[in-house]
Amino acid sequence: MDTIIHEYEISVAWKNRSLGILTSPDFEGGLEVATPPPFPDGIANTWSPEHLFTAAVNSCLMTTFIAIAKRSRFNFSHFTSTATGKLSNIDGKYVMSEIVLQPVLTIDNEADREKAERILSKSEAACLISNSIISKVIVTPEIKISVPAIQ
Repeated sequence: MDTIIHEYEISVAWKNRSLGILTSPDFEGGLEVATPPPFPDGIANTWSPEHLFTAAVNSCLMTTFIAIAKRSRFNFSHFTSTATGKLSNIDGKYVMSEIVLQPVLTIDNEADREKAERILSKSEAACLISNSIISKVIVTPEIKISVPAIQ
């Protein structure tokens, strides 16, 4: 039997055109969301469901990495990740077919590279959002060594 661990309540209310406001009892205020500009009535400079979908996968990779690194007592100096969500038309339906994640992890010592690679790989496999979607997720990590400041 499946066990529900948490629930996340989100509401959306239409405002005008293709614009709505996302709210949750977990947060103050709301987030505007709209159809993106490539579509009819799309609104520029506003988060779209496609942006949020891509952001969910990208932020899940980060938070999963942080959790695994902490449990592994792995120190790093910087983590960033860029995500590109690809919208496709497959059999007459729009789908988010692919998300390419490009995390960049900066570590202090070359000796930690192998452990960094293992933790990034575990993070990719354990990301609950990636595990919940049918889109192909491609992760192409880069590991950098921090350069000590010149004294």
